This record gives sequence, C-alpha cells and structure tokens, in this order.
Amino acid sequence: MRHVENVMGTAVSIEITDLLPRRTLAELIDDTCAWLHEVDRRFSTYKDDSEVNQIERGELAVDRCSTDMRTVLDACAALRRETDGYFDDRAAGRFDPSGYVKGWSVEVASARLAQAGSLNHCINAGGDIRSRGCPEPGRSWRFGIRHPWEHDKLAWVLTGTDLAVATSGTYERGLHVFDPHSGEPVRALRSVTVTGPNLALADAYATAAMAMGSKGLLWLAGLSASGYQSAAITRDGHAYTSDQLPILKETPSPKDAASTEGVPKPQAAART
Repeated sequence: MRHVENVMGTAVSIEITDLLPRRTLAELIDDTCAWLHEVDRRFSTYKDDSEVNQIERGELAVDRCSTDMRTVLDACAALRRETDGYFDDRAAGRFDPSGYVKGWSVEVASARLAQAGSLNHCINAGGDIRSRGCPEPGRSWRFGIRHPWEHDKLAWVLTGTDLAVATSGTYERGLHVFDPHSGEPVRALRSVTVTGPNLALADAYATAAMAMGSKGLLWLAGLSASGYQSAAITRDGHAYTSDQLPILKETPSPKDAASTEGVPKPQAAART
C-alpha cells in the first residue's frame, strides 16, 4: 500500500510492501500519519502554540516539556558536542531543532511500523528516507539523489535494504544552513548526502557537514568507521564519495567523483 501525506511542510510518502490484510495496512498508514502530525504540532516553528515556539518565547520550561521534546533536546545537545558546535539547534538565531526532528520523526515512524509487524516499508519525507526489508523478494530499495544543478537528472542512485538516507543542500531552499560560529549562511557545499543505520543521526550529520563547509569533507570521511557513508558536491562542482557508499553500480555518478578517504584531490562533477 502506498500513501502520500502532506505534513511537516513537505510531502511524505509511505510505502508498505508486507503481505498483510488491506485493513491492517490502512491502520498502519493511519498510525504513521497520526504520529507525523503529532510531531508537526509539537515541533513546528510555524505553529504559534507548538512547544518549540512556547520554549522560544520563554513560556514553557524544559522540565515541563513533553517526553519527546526532552528526548530531542538531549539529542541536539549531544550532537552539538559531537560536531564541535556545527550542529546547533540555535544556529539560525532562534530555537529550531528541525535539522534533527524530521529525520528523528521518520526513524521513530519506521520503528513503530516494525514493532506493529511491518518489516518491509519505506518512508520518504522530502528526501529524508528510512527503509526496511525490501520492496519485493530479491530486490533492494533504490533511492535517487537529485543532481544539484541539472534538476531533471540524478547525481547518484543508492540501493539498500535496512538503510537511512538524508540529504542537505542549498539547491531547493537556498542558503538555509548557517555556520553557528560565524552566524553566516554557508556556501562551500552544494549538497551532502549521508547514509547509515539511523535516520535521525544521518540527517543531523548531513546538516553539520553542510555547516562546516569544505572542512566537512574530511569530517564526513571519519564517519565511515561508525557505519555512516557519504556523498558531497561542492559549490564549484567537485564531487566526493566515501568508499562504501551503497551506489547502484550500473548507474553513473557525477563525472569523475573522488573518494573522501584520505583527503583526495577533487575532481569535477557534471554541472551546467
């Protein structure tokens, strides 16, 4: 069963491929949508009565927040330490944990589906993807990563079964990622994709690497040991991939993409 829900400011596609009764599939879809709308009500920066805005206005103390909010606050604090401050829920000058929340909410949604009996599904929230199992026996999920200049083409096609994929880039929302140390929007990287076992972390890592600019390339390479692979394209058209990025082999990646292992000499990516 496939369903698209407009929530959290984006279209979220939910695909469940388990051989379950149609009524059960519909209930799983409904539960997933209800969870995502609950997250939107609580964490949206656009809803006046959200917990995020109440905290920003000083109307809600942390010790009175929901359990989910405290979970997110703790995770953001840990990520701030792990990334030397480049992941910062106040990087834009106000409290905004969106760089963690979308990936986290989809990760939780996928875990809820698995707990309810769906072991084969894929949730895609505006390019933040969490998949489990397979779309059909003997076939892996495939995910196209949009080319940052040629919008009718793909930069890479990734493949996997139990896999999270998160992409942060400037080609759709403009300069929306800020260097928290300077307060300035970052320009050096055009697109960063991170894959791994947990979408909440993959999403945050992609955001942090964008905020780091060009030095984020070496930082991304260091994530490989913990199971997070990456691909990045710079503003001037250089492309980098980690050696174990799950690229579909028959699909060409951006021209002459270089590995991020060991500080490579950059190569030119296809662009217009």
